[in-house]
Amino acid sequence: MKNLYLNNRLFYALFAVGITYVLAFFFPVLMWVAHGILVLILIVFIVDYMLLFNQKNAVQAQRILPEKLSNGDQNSIKVDLKNNYPFTIKTKVIDEIPFQFQKRDFNIERIIKPNKNILFEYLLEPKERGEYNFGNLNVFVESPLGLVSRRFTYQKDAVLPSYPSFIHLRKYELMALQNEFLLGGIKKIRKLGHTMEFEQIKEYVPGDDVRTINWKATSKRNQLMVNQFQDEKSQRIFMLIDNGRTMQMPFNGLSLLDYSINATMALSHIILKKNDRAGMMTFSKKTEHKVAADNKSGQLKKISEALYNIQTNFFESDFSRLYQDVKYTVGQRSLILLFTNFETLDAVNRQMKYLRGIAKNHLLVIVFFKNAELQSLINTNPENIQEVYDEIIAEKFEYEKKLIIQELRKYGIYTVYTLPENLNIEVINKYLEIKARGIL
Repeated sequence: MKNLYLNNRLFYALFAVGITYVLAFFFPVLMWVAHGILVLILIVFIVDYMLLFNQKNAVQAQRILPEKLSNGDQNSIKVDLKNNYPFTIKTKVIDEIPFQFQKRDFNIERIIKPNKNILFEYLLEPKERGEYNFGNLNVFVESPLGLVSRRFTYQKDAVLPSYPSFIHLRKYELMALQNEFLLGGIKKIRKLGHTMEFEQIKEYVPGDDVRTINWKATSKRNQLMVNQFQDEKSQRIFMLIDNGRTMQMPFNGLSLLDYSINATMALSHIILKKNDRAGMMTFSKKTEHKVAADNKSGQLKKISEALYNIQTNFFESDFSRLYQDVKYTVGQRSLILLFTNFETLDAVNRQMKYLRGIAKNHLLVIVFFKNAELQSLINTNPENIQEVYDEIIAEKFEYEKKLIIQELRKYGIYTVYTLPENLNIEVINKYLEIKARGIL
């Protein structure tokens, strides 16, 4: 009997009987009418109960889950329902979705014809990484009489991990291909390097590195000849994610840290598609979750696992420790994208010597964020003195960010300054622009 539920229709009918009994005190002829209605309700109740409970596997249901959830994206959850009753039923599906979504009004109603099945879906958008526990899939079934419902329970305690955003990787890949055509007109700076990719032997001219002299060719030609090398095509790109205090700020439910993690996932996919080597690490009090730059087949999965396992207490970030670890970990010149958030010029100046130290041996790109709330206050039409003050303060903060960009540019440090929701596209475009210009 624990799966038996009484519907509102039954209570309405009993309420009507109660009203009839009250009226029978004033009109005695209604007493027999009330008795008749009560007996009829009892008979219909028994018939309704027998219709719903006389069959064991009368309804079949299955919750179809993806292998993992994509953090910050709309994920499709499908439910397959089949009606094995010989009559049309009305179903009410209540799925016990994970508590992280705080959705307490889940209720999907469907009508299913006899011996038919239906497939429907609903969307979930996780806002944090980790495990999501689904409870019971409850299906409440009504017959055409509608006095009682029978509950069916399926798939208790399903667990699903939420990984950094991966649903739109294919979209970013197509976007990168399109942008590559648009960047085709950018002048490429052809740099000569000292990697193992040999290009040609040429005559020595003043300024050539004497270490590249080819003595065999020199003896044959009776003049100095040098080996010329190209920068290797498989370049190294490292993504450094600040998981310190400044990255705790939330926008649209996601923290700046999770926006950076999703952008790292998208950019890593593009880097590997371009046959470059992708690597990453996180830092706050110390550097963690290090993944060496590589382009092997399992590299994206390795990066995805490292990003999934990032946990932080949002300590103050130690850029001096980051500088030391980059110096000893990243040996060859690489493109380094540093995801952090500077709010004031003073904050940048405190870390400038470490940023310049990194930029001395690598191509450094600082990725930091526009404040979406402040952006909404700029270029508005203030209607009172308070709104005027708000706009002035917002413009002051925006001007401070422009000073940060100029200060970094003075030391040859590139920047990406963007709204959190545009981060993925902006960092991919910056990578493609650097690659097209050949400045690494």
